[in-house]
Amino acid sequence: MSDATPPAGDIEFAQQPVTDQSFENALAKARAGERLTVADGVELITTGTDVEGIHRRRKELVLEAADRRRAEVVGDEVTFVANLNNNVTTACNTGCLFCNFKDRSEQFRSDYQQEHGGFTKTPAESREIVEDALDRGIYEVCSVSGLHPALALDAEHVEILEASDRGDLNYRPASEYDTDPGTYCEQIRAMDVGGVHVHSMTPEEAYHARRGTDWSYREVFQRLKDAGLDSVPGTAAEILVDEVREVICPGKIGSAEWIEAMEAAADVGLGTTATIMYGHVENARHRVEHLRKVRKLQDRTGSITEFVPLSFVHEETPLYDRGMVEGGASADEDELMIAVSRLFLDNVAHIQSSWVKYGDSGGLKMLTCGADDFMGTILSEEITKRAGGDYGEFRSVREYVDMITAIGRTPVERSTDYEHRRVVDPDADVLGPTLGPRADGTPLVR
Repeated sequence: MSDATPPAGDIEFAQQPVTDQSFENALAKARAGERLTVADGVELITTGTDVEGIHRRRKELVLEAADRRRAEVVGDEVTFVANLNNNVTTACNTGCLFCNFKDRSEQFRSDYQQEHGGFTKTPAESREIVEDALDRGIYEVCSVSGLHPALALDAEHVEILEASDRGDLNYRPASEYDTDPGTYCEQIRAMDVGGVHVHSMTPEEAYHARRGTDWSYREVFQRLKDAGLDSVPGTAAEILVDEVREVICPGKIGSAEWIEAMEAAADVGLGTTATIMYGHVENARHRVEHLRKVRKLQDRTGSITEFVPLSFVHEETPLYDRGMVEGGASADEDELMIAVSRLFLDNVAHIQSSWVKYGDSGGLKMLTCGADDFMGTILSEEITKRAGGDYGEFRSVREYVDMITAIGRTPVERSTDYEHRRVVDPDADVLGPTLGPRADGTPLVR
């Protein structure tokens, strides 16, 4: 183990889950629908800082309050979207300790002779994949990728990077690699086919797409929007507290820059989502501070359609390999994260339960803890799988309907922005998506 990466128990954080609030007062405020403070959130997510571990009865009270709030805000519908993940490349040198999706970009260069198991797709390959999925009925293509050194925003950005003599820009020309990923704008244009909704370009990717320039995030997102981008995934957020980011992802942008990028995306008219990746080295206060920053961002922009808690999958990650974590979040922590997200984020209508992270039974449980969205069909999902996740890579409309109706809720196919919805008849003989540009109700998998 490196001296630079101590076990989580040895990390001394300035922010600690200590409050002057009581659990009972925090719960009363949550039940009354009052806007919660960070101290309130810490009391609820820990089931009280006056007790060790999780207090069983208090936990159930928090979950009940969140489930009631969910019913008040969105009713009994459980939504899902027919979508495809088309991640362009695994090449990345950022070095995040929670990630096993990446492959060192040096391995992709033409003069590297060994197998590495990663991939890079050309824009033409991306278009072919999306075209095929459109015929199968998807509404959305989601694309989140590694930071390939050859990837630039567009042709102008390539010229700037080529002319630069800076050695800190993580740039190499595409000619040095076996596969040319094109530019971000070329990839977006390739995926923007047949009316599909393109959901791509995280704040971290937007940072990569402006490196070496004086362009603002607004300029970057405007060019991407002109190329066909429809909305931005608020991933790469991890924990929006810099003392945690310095441990788990020191090579990534800080929390203030993540927020700056998200505000810029909203400013040019792009919808956004927001996430949290929890269950590693952070503590309860960090989780609630993250929620506070997301809530303030939503107060300013109103662009966040959903909040997505992502439970850390630890098995194949550097954090686990280096002994910095022994595992991920417990089931209790998962349920409380969902519940407090619902109670704290009073300005975000939809809270998502990720069956990729929680599995089927765990994902359904989250739908009784405050969540109302059950993710998407994701015809491909490499990120969690490469980190050791084992909950599958695909969900059919029939499976969605059977699971959602089993807990007494109403299955609803939705668009990415939740503006278009279709209540699905569980008694229909054939169940497939209908909202996608080429969807006709045929099942996604033949």
